[in-house]
Amino acid sequence: MVEWIQNYFGADRKVGGNMGNTRNTRRGRQNINTLLVVLIGFCILAIIEIMYGQAQIRMEKERLALEEQNSQTVQELKEEWQRLQEEAAVTTSKEEQAAAGSGETPSESSVKVMENTQNTQNKQETKDQKTEEKAQAPVEEKDDRDYSMQVVILGDSIMDGDRTESGAADIISEQLNAKVYNMSMGGTTAALLPTDPAGYDQWDSRCLLGVVNAILGNISKDVFNGYTAKDVLETCDFSKTDYFIIEYGVNDFLTGKIPNSRYLEDGETLAVRSDCTYTGALDSAIVKLKGAFPNAQILLVGPHYCQIFSGKTFIGDGYSLDYGYGPLIDFSRGAGYVAEQHKEDGVIFFNAFEESGIDAETADSYLEDGVHMTPLGARVYAEKLAAIIRSDYAPEE
Repeated sequence: MVEWIQNYFGADRKVGGNMGNTRNTRRGRQNINTLLVVLIGFCILAIIEIMYGQAQIRMEKERLALEEQNSQTVQELKEEWQRLQEEAAVTTSKEEQAAAGSGETPSESSVKVMENTQNTQNKQETKDQKTEEKAQAPVEEKDDRDYSMQVVILGDSIMDGDRTESGAADIISEQLNAKVYNMSMGGTTAALLPTDPAGYDQWDSRCLLGVVNAILGNISKDVFNGYTAKDVLETCDFSKTDYFIIEYGVNDFLTGKIPNSRYLEDGETLAVRSDCTYTGALDSAIVKLKGAFPNAQILLVGPHYCQIFSGKTFIGDGYSLDYGYGPLIDFSRGAGYVAEQHKEDGVIFFNAFEESGIDAETADSYLEDGVHMTPLGARVYAEKLAAIIRSDYAPEE
């Protein structure tokens, strides 16, 4: 037994010695493998570092190129801005010189630009249209339609701005089966400006009083050369007129130069001619027209609700904005007062400011720029006017 045990352990030691050598060999291999892994890791890190460095260099080059391009762009923008400033300075100087010559301030000129622009465009379009019509149709076709009445419109761009079938004048004609003579001119006022000559031999204003005096033959028709009003003056038999529609007020208000009335609330009186005030001009026009055409009725239309913008900036509306002679609603009330004074003479008043349906809530739908009407606004407005005339013309219907 002892011998067997000794042999067993001796064998075990031999086996243990062999196992020790095997283990050392394995450990050596493991160390080599670990070293290889470390070396490969270092190589990978080195490659990554090189690639990262190259990427950084490339990005730096691109950044420098962009900086150079941006620098050039900024310089070009600076040069362009400087050029625009110089051009703006020249334009402003010209406007100031023109305003100084006309007695207007630059701010007043800018407020009137939408009406004056419309006026110039209408004038040129009228000339071009007349030239084209003469070339294409030398002989004017006679209008043989059987109209129910004759209507003459005296107004500004509210009636003149759109002379198509979607414009107020055409809608009135359609609604009433009326022969409509539209003498409206964009940019015009009811009153004379303080600088306008009032003598018939020197008259050069196309305001309401100018139109009325031309109808009566007091001034030369040549004042209206280039305008449709001149054609009407030469073709219309005003004695056959059933209704005169008088529509003014927005431009009188916007000028900042035309008082609503000579008479102030405190009892004082302005030192201006009556025909240089809005209500004074309306009163004079009504007296003259009724004196010459006593059988004609007059529909006096006050200014409608407006919103005034400078570019896209809202300045105020007809209730809040005041250019020196009260807000626009005061001009509307002034027109109502004049109509009331002539009510027994057959003058009818339409309070467009408060009864046309054009207000702060509907302005986006009915007004295209805060003042002039969209086709939808023009229809709503014109149908109200037509309804008033129809009710007066045939009250039994």
